[in-house]
Amino acid sequence: MGCSFSGLNALYDAVNGSGDVWINDNRFRILRQLGEGGFAFVYLVKDVSASSSGGPSSGVAAKIKSKHPNHVSEDGTYAVKKVLIQSREQLDLVRDEIRVSSLFKHENLLPLLDHAIIAVKGPQGTWNHEAYLLFPVHLGGTLFDNAMVMQPKKEFYPTLLVLQIFRQVCAGLKHMHSHDPPYAHNDVKPGNVLLTHRKGQPPLAILMDFGSARLARREIRSRSEALQLQEWAAEHCSAPYRAPELWDCPSHADIDERTDVWSLGCTLYAIMYNVSPFEYALGESGGSLQLAVVNAQIKWPPGPDPPYPEALHQFVIWMLQPQPSVRPHIDDVIIHVDKLLSKYSSA
Repeated sequence: MGCSFSGLNALYDAVNGSGDVWINDNRFRILRQLGEGGFAFVYLVKDVSASSSGGPSSGVAAKIKSKHPNHVSEDGTYAVKKVLIQSREQLDLVRDEIRVSSLFKHENLLPLLDHAIIAVKGPQGTWNHEAYLLFPVHLGGTLFDNAMVMQPKKEFYPTLLVLQIFRQVCAGLKHMHSHDPPYAHNDVKPGNVLLTHRKGQPPLAILMDFGSARLARREIRSRSEALQLQEWAAEHCSAPYRAPELWDCPSHADIDERTDVWSLGCTLYAIMYNVSPFEYALGESGGSLQLAVVNAQIKWPPGPDPPYPEALHQFVIWMLQPQPSVRPHIDDVIIHVDKLLSKYSSA
């Protein structure tokens, strides 16, 4: 799926007071801002193109129904991510995010429903771009949002729920790792896992944000290539969840999708304890996050009563192997989590 370029395709009318966004031929009313970060803003919007053009089968609903039938909003609400693009490099990154998002279709991966990129004239007469990405809306927040609520209250997920949430993240990641050729997400973390609470079922967990995703397998054959990878990772991979080989890459290394498995181990720890396993180093005098990660210095904080089973701790440690060659692949992780699910479902 390519990028659309047209001054009319994604006209952002909020500056004129209307609070509407046009993405291709569809009009959305901005209801409120959901979040922001860097050069991106996320809005809750409502599809109003159908009301002006003849019913629910028109506009964006018909387009989504043809490609993503499970993601047509019953009440017409969606999420729009607006990205301010101020350089050619940023434009290429957004194009890559759109391209990569279009490769995957899985219930535990957030689908890109529509998009547009437009040229915008700045106040100095220069031209920049803005991108508008349309997604299903999930108002339950992320794992990180939930952790921020639970942590002060010293609340913890029960073991079975930890495994049920984690299993879904693994399923989405397996879909990416199973692509030909494999892709790595490169930024697996609680802040990129959306939760939707469901009556009588475990929450639906959806992995989002493919802005850092790229082909998983890279051959590093020089110090220059190693340093380039480290610089890229420092910009695109969140530090507390970044694999050791992305902090300190050897001059001769084969990087693969197991960088994500390290991040998965950190994420499982965070689901359990509402914090990543190495952030404690930031609060210690002379502490170093990089050293804690590279040496896999894990500390177990106080948890629920009764505590999590030792098998869950060993599962985390297994994924947090500093040497990527002995770290498990996603298929191995899923086999193990299924065994634990079977054990604790019947407990």
